[in-house]
Amino acid sequence: MENIKNNKLAIIGLGYVGIPLAVEFVKNGFDVIGFDIDTNKIEELKSGHDATGEVDDEDLDFMAKINFSHNDDDLKSANIYIVTVPTPIDGSKKPNLNPLKGASKTVGKQLSKGDIVIYESTVYPGCTEEDCVPVLEEHSGLVFNEDFFCGYSPERINPGDKQRRVHNIVKVTSGSTPEIANFVDQLYNEIITVGTHKASSIKVAEASKIMENTQRDLNISLVNEFALIFDRLGIDTVEALEAAGTKWNFLPFRPGLVGGHCISVDPYYLTHKAESLGYHPEVILSGRRINDDMGIYIANRVIKLMVKNDLKVKNAKILVLGITFKENCPDIRNSRVIDMVRELKNFGTDMDVYDPYANKEEVFDEYGLSLAPKIGKGYDAIILSVGHEEFKNLDLPNLKSSNNTIVFDIKSFFPKEWVTDRL
Repeated sequence: MENIKNNKLAIIGLGYVGIPLAVEFVKNGFDVIGFDIDTNKIEELKSGHDATGEVDDEDLDFMAKINFSHNDDDLKSANIYIVTVPTPIDGSKKPNLNPLKGASKTVGKQLSKGDIVIYESTVYPGCTEEDCVPVLEEHSGLVFNEDFFCGYSPERINPGDKQRRVHNIVKVTSGSTPEIANFVDQLYNEIITVGTHKASSIKVAEASKIMENTQRDLNISLVNEFALIFDRLGIDTVEALEAAGTKWNFLPFRPGLVGGHCISVDPYYLTHKAESLGYHPEVILSGRRINDDMGIYIANRVIKLMVKNDLKVKNAKILVLGITFKENCPDIRNSRVIDMVRELKNFGTDMDVYDPYANKEEVFDEYGLSLAPKIGKGYDAIILSVGHEEFKNLDLPNLKSSNNTIVFDIKSFFPKEWVTDRL
């Protein structure tokens, strides 16, 4: 039997998913091309810099063994293509398949007979075969499942998580024929130490990923709704959740802002597909509405607390701690902190948004927001929006304008006695 490591891989899209995946394959003896259309990113990676922070320091030497390129022609030598590009939504919250179709076009132009294209991007069930395969066929002139084949193995990267990495997260695999399914499963078993789960079809694998994130989104929306109700009842939501959590089967979710590239986006892929089939998903969309509105709700709650404490609102000095979508991670994609920031600015406040992880140029390009270079003093309100480890050492009393300063803790990050209120 031919050694599976004789295959040459091309990873298409070098972000939070593509980079650690490429490194893991190189570590395990594969010849890997790392491809991205962003020329600046390619130059950064060639210099040994990983802006995502997903590659461990001890693995940076392996990154140097990846053949990085932004030239389409360099892909021709590969026979296995793994697509890890983003799958965002547009302004109407509909799937934006342009990155996925663009990557498929790029790969299609380089496909040869016998090649395999594996998709890892999160999509609705049917997308790989209904939307991506026709693009591959059009630009390659080859026939699906005769001349080339496809697989689907959804990414499960958790940005910023130093314990759950590519190699120790169970991987769902699938293929367009039984033989290809076995091959894709074998391929990933070369780098996954905890095993794989081979799904019966590509559609099942696609559905499994979108279910994971939609379920989590709905669970968070439920506790967010608890928070909305308990606020009106004068009940501390976290205390109530801790009490409920003493039951063995109570799920330990917490209220908060739901952003990022997965949980706040993927449900819209599923609802789009459902609606195209004539079914209107009520539970999923209602949960999305609750989570999408939390930033505005928090901003208004802070303003009410300021009024209650006899603090001026117009020109009030407010500090927001964190803009990334999660703690200890530079990823700003679809951060819902911006909703709260924009709402507070609508009240005429003077805001400092500080984040030691976020890239200030990326934040400005994405949100038109200039990050504060450092934390100042004399704030009328302080909002902890992201639980970065560095914030644990803050001298909160020294940042306040007075004893009436509002400290609002979205993440239940600080001791309760330090804060005015929390979500």
